[in-house]
Amino acid sequence: MQSNSLDNKEFERRLFRRRMTVAFVAVALMLIVLVCRLFFLQIVEHEQHQLLSDKNRLEVLPIPPIRGLIYDRNGELLAGNLPSHTLSIVAERTQDVDALIVAIGKLIELSDEQVSRFNKRLGQYRRPYEPIALKIKLNEHEIAVLAANRFFLDGSLVEAELIRQYPFGEAFAHVLGYVGRINEAEKEAIDARAYAGIRYIGKQGIELQYEQELLGKAGYQRVETNARGRILKVLEKHPPVPGANIHLQLDRALQQKAYDLLAGKRGAVVAIEPKTGGILALVSQPSFDPNLYVTGFPSVLYNVLRDSPDKPFLNRATRGQYPAASTIKPFIGLAGVDGGFVSWTYTINDNGWFQLPNDERIYRDWKRGGHGIVNMTDAITESIDTYFYELAYKMTLEPIHNMLDAFGFGNNTAWDVYNPASGINPSRQWKRDRHGFSWYAGDTVNLGIGQGYMLATPTQLAIATAVFANDGLWATPRLILHSNMPSLLEIPAQAQPDVVLKDTANWVKMQHAMSEVLYGTKGTARGAAEGAAYRFAGKSGTAQVAEIKRDENGDALGDVPDRLKDHALFIAYAPFDDPQIALVVVVEHGGGGSSVAAPIARELLDEYLLREPSIAE
Repeated sequence: MQSNSLDNKEFERRLFRRRMTVAFVAVALMLIVLVCRLFFLQIVEHEQHQLLSDKNRLEVLPIPPIRGLIYDRNGELLAGNLPSHTLSIVAERTQDVDALIVAIGKLIELSDEQVSRFNKRLGQYRRPYEPIALKIKLNEHEIAVLAANRFFLDGSLVEAELIRQYPFGEAFAHVLGYVGRINEAEKEAIDARAYAGIRYIGKQGIELQYEQELLGKAGYQRVETNARGRILKVLEKHPPVPGANIHLQLDRALQQKAYDLLAGKRGAVVAIEPKTGGILALVSQPSFDPNLYVTGFPSVLYNVLRDSPDKPFLNRATRGQYPAASTIKPFIGLAGVDGGFVSWTYTINDNGWFQLPNDERIYRDWKRGGHGIVNMTDAITESIDTYFYELAYKMTLEPIHNMLDAFGFGNNTAWDVYNPASGINPSRQWKRDRHGFSWYAGDTVNLGIGQGYMLATPTQLAIATAVFANDGLWATPRLILHSNMPSLLEIPAQAQPDVVLKDTANWVKMQHAMSEVLYGTKGTARGAAEGAAYRFAGKSGTAQVAEIKRDENGDALGDVPDRLKDHALFIAYAPFDDPQIALVVVVEHGGGGSSVAAPIARELLDEYLLREPSIAE
């Protein structure tokens, strides 16, 4: 029986067939599952996996637009775009960013500040696969070294791009402003699509004022890449739209001259074309190099400038607020004679001081012994304080406030000047709100000579002088001249209503008085007009900063600390019969307006009116 069981071939065949059937069924089931899975992946989820596959090899890359150029009125380039090569890192395309930076540092020079700035940007919010700049403005040797080693530097990227460049640097820093890297707060505020591929944004000045117009419109291209992220083929391309080019009213040579004349000083110059309101110069000293914001401001230098007591980042032309001092007298005098408070022939006996009724305080003239019998013309020519003390007392506050308001004091009237201060044209309500006290007669007396609560920016003084030179006719003060974007030129003809006098003859008489400041035998600035090839008018101002001892002519006695010296101011316009330019010069703690500010004004008038015409003109 044992041999029969071992020799049972039929049993073995049945066992083999059963095993083969089970194996076949198992394989068939596995094949069915596999086919079903393939059907699911290839048919049911085809579109999803096709999309994922395309993402692995297809990319949509933004193409940044060319930022618009900025020119002066004569076509000289003030802000351009300089070709440059930038080394960037795409963090998603490298396994170890730190190791990559170390490897790059062995090939080219990298500063600690560049690495620190890169790491800071890496930690901020950014779009995936967005390149982060490590070093810009690579030289030819660095470009060559990085190109030779590019296969060993996965994640690195050397791109040719255009970066902002300011050829005249510090002279135009405050008026043009600058562009800088888009920071985290700005990323949250801007339209990400509009700034796709764009690293810089206008931060101040014209660059910020006309940011949307200068920016342009980004384009894009659809490309095929390999596993290393290298572009193999451009499949589709939509070119960007360049930003608008802007021509400003600024006169490059005049701006540079003003900047040079203020070298070593703290102050401002603003010049305006009276008939059009075009701003010819807007200068603040000291200044800074705006190109450093583009290439990377060294933190040590930035901290030095930020903490400097000279405040180079402050735009004194638009943000500096100063007592107008005696430069305000023509405007107050105009209100006095046109309002009938005094006549041109009305005189006072100036003994060198003025006193309010029932008040012990003495208001002194700059000339201790006084000027004797004087009228309005004398008071302007010799800048007689006592005459204006008495005039202001007669007028009271409201007529003065209203006339100053008509000339733009206390208002921001410029069309496209970035972030101007409004100054202070005080009123009774203003003092009550600001200081909690009533307005006193003594406040009006101080206002009569441009001291006390009143503050004006150099821009406001220049605008008021231009309106005065234009017989009270307003034109909107502006920086823009023309552009290839017509909508930028939709500007109101007037910023304010014209200054209307009851008697237009008062314009002629007050303008004559201002010319006597320069040509009269007792004019306070008569030295500034000596040898001039044209006739001009002006008014000096010396704003007291602190109480200091003075001689009989108002000059300081002894050594005075620099920060306690008077501010020097001068307003002027020329030529006298057909004004082409009106300007203001302010020198902080410079001393006398006639001795310090007036000569600067004269040189600027010469520069603008007497220069040789260019071939283009």
